[in-house]
Amino acid sequence: MNRFCRSSVVFLLLALAPFPNALAQGSKTNVVVLATGGTIAGAAATGAQSSYTSGKVTIDDMLNSVPGIRELANLKGEQVANVGSQDMTFEIMLKLAKRINELLETNDVDGIVVTHGTDTLEKKAFFLNLTLLSH
Repeated sequence: MNRFCRSSVVFLLLALAPFPNALAQGSKTNVVVLATGGTIAGAAATGAQSSYTSGKVTIDDMLNSVPGIRELANLKGEQVANVGSQDMTFEIMLKLAKRINELLETNDVDGIVVTHGTDTLEKKAFFLNLTLLSH
């Protein structure tokens, strides 16, 4: 069975950390996790292996593997792509920006988390900063 990096779990939990007020008030925020693959979705044959293949774990598998994560927020995962970040294309980045802009137009989404690998993370962040309609 493949195992994804434990840092993936930490990343998802940290991404949900900005919503403590909703938890204190007893309500859950609505968070959409848009997955693109990369390091966070990497998998290896065993948990002890140091090498892995990026873009192998789906967002549904990732979310379902974290005990109690759905107690933190109403989570919905969407797989935009599942590639290594070195294989991130302009087409995928445009698709991601379009989907984020669509979600920002709705009233039922409180937060958006984008999972991504490490190779091109800063390039995608800069691109999204330029193309998102709301910051």
